[in-house]
Amino acid sequence: MGADKTGYFFAIVAVANFLGPLLLGTLFDTLGRKPMISGTYLIAGALLLGTAWLFDQGHLSALTLTLCWVIVLFFASAGASSAYLTVSEVFPMETRALAIAFFYAIGTAAGGISGPLLFANLIKTGEVGDTALAFAIGAALMIAAGLVASVLGVKAEQKSLEDIATPLTAEEADEEAGDETKASGHESSRSGPAPTPAGSDRRG
Repeated sequence: MGADKTGYFFAIVAVANFLGPLLLGTLFDTLGRKPMISGTYLIAGALLLGTAWLFDQGHLSALTLTLCWVIVLFFASAGASSAYLTVSEVFPMETRALAIAFFYAIGTAAGGISGPLLFANLIKTGEVGDTALAFAIGAALMIAAGLVASVLGVKAEQKSLEDIATPLTAEEADEEAGDETKASGHESSRSGPAPTPAGSDRRG
């Protein structure tokens, strides 16, 4: 493959990144967040692990390797694009935007710092085995993420955000209402029964 054709391969991979969330997105609200996030990560991880083995054995050309990436990223991009949004749903509405920003920043920082340091050093050696190892590490991380999602994921499909996590203002209102109820009950008990009018116990 000539260097002048590299951009076409990147374009094909970018299309797969786009089509994954577009075509699979509705399933996150029908089949459910938990099975879809864990499933897409597990499938992508397994496929990338298979790609690593095929690459290590020398069975892949530039075209077939790109095709493998397309299939892997079709599932991986769908899971990743929903995961950081879905995780914020367990937070109250008032803090949800902050939660999205926090998890996105942490994930981007972790991947943006550790990824180039680790994978670039493996790939730049030019050894097939090192590149395959980089693929395998990425696959293991995706499989681990899928397993975590299958255990800790929240079933939030077809639910309003308020049903998943009660807004802080609603909790405060409930607490104030409960305090007022307790206060009124306490005042009633202190006042006791109304006094009986004098002579009301006389018989006619």
